[in-house]
Amino acid sequence: MTRALRRPGMTVVRLAAVVATLVALADVPNVYAAAPASSREPLSRFSIRWVPNAKESNKVTVEVSGLDKTSESELGKANRTPEQWQRLLSVYAEQGDLFADVGLPAMLGSYRLENGTVRFEPQFALDPGVHYRAMFHPELLPGERERRGKPVTSVFQLPRGRTTPTTVVSQVYPSGDVLPENLLKFYVHFSAPMKGGHIYEHIHLRNAASQDVELPFLEIDEELWNPSMTRLTLFIDPGRIKCEVKPLEDIGPALEAGKRYTLVIDRQWEDGAGLPLKETFQKSFKVSPPDREPPDPRHWKLHLPERASTKPLVISFPDSMDHALAQRMIRVVTAPGELVAGQTALEDQERRWSFTPAQPWKTGPHTVLVQTTIEDLAGNNIGKAFEVDLFDGVQRRLTNSTVRLPFEIK
Repeated sequence: MTRALRRPGMTVVRLAAVVATLVALADVPNVYAAAPASSREPLSRFSIRWVPNAKESNKVTVEVSGLDKTSESELGKANRTPEQWQRLLSVYAEQGDLFADVGLPAMLGSYRLENGTVRFEPQFALDPGVHYRAMFHPELLPGERERRGKPVTSVFQLPRGRTTPTTVVSQVYPSGDVLPENLLKFYVHFSAPMKGGHIYEHIHLRNAASQDVELPFLEIDEELWNPSMTRLTLFIDPGRIKCEVKPLEDIGPALEAGKRYTLVIDRQWEDGAGLPLKETFQKSFKVSPPDREPPDPRHWKLHLPERASTKPLVISFPDSMDHALAQRMIRVVTAPGELVAGQTALEDQERRWSFTPAQPWKTGPHTVLVQTTIEDLAGNNIGKAFEVDLFDGVQRRLTNSTVRLPFEIK
């Protein structure tokens, strides 16, 4: 057993912790295994249940029953902190590796006491195929510890809903095949929710010789997902973009003008159901010189719709704009300032913005409102280039938070 646990570089302290944990777990009864009770150790009266939500089966509540009246009363009186509840009942997402599981932090969530039952609701939904372990410590209940017995554990796994991979990378923005050297970010869209964590292992930027570019992305722990986990915002490391900063001087830009690159998303990346992508995704593009000019709405062209129609209002940009921001930061209002309801879209490699109203256009004056924080592909804002640092004391050429583009439906 000692040989099996040996790993190069492992300290004696860590090895001792692993052995101690194995010894402790080996002596813990598992109520779900329904093992026969030992003649010397009575079966615990406490039981653990995993209760899926009726509407969302991947949201599961962990319930512990078997509390006596004294423990229930004392727990009800105490104003327990989350840490105290966690010591009493903790739930772990196992990694499938003994060494990784040792010292694993317990899952976050909320605790409550109802009708003699301790309930824990994880903060996040459970992932299919992952083994979760709940451990309840009755010896920490209020009262006489020697009467409470040993810890009770239970293991749970959500079944995989599918067995055949179907999730794909549905779109990557910018969609163009020529991108500036100082490109700021990609938006990666998936056809179904994805699994977060360790995402940069599956994302590569490769040059024309199929060699990986060294550390091209800004790798942050707080991965930038939308709420549904179907869109990832992937930043190029700003230190590889801005002039006269150390990363750029040390290892050069992530992208170089005149060269070709390929963004690669590995097939091994798992979706929310625990299955790999259906196929590897690749987006090839050529790099143009850096773009350091802020967007200028004076050079935008408006194409007006006919009155009493639902044809779209169209704005043509000289250069491609940020896909997500252009859809969110351009709005249409009437003369009194009322927002016109409708749908926006970006086409022609994000150089063409269109707005289709929910109701036919009314005659009279209208205004396109554009937030000055809108960005082009290089992160330049209206009136301010990305290269200008906010702490440089450089004053914006435009100080209003919005730019107004008036037009009239005749």
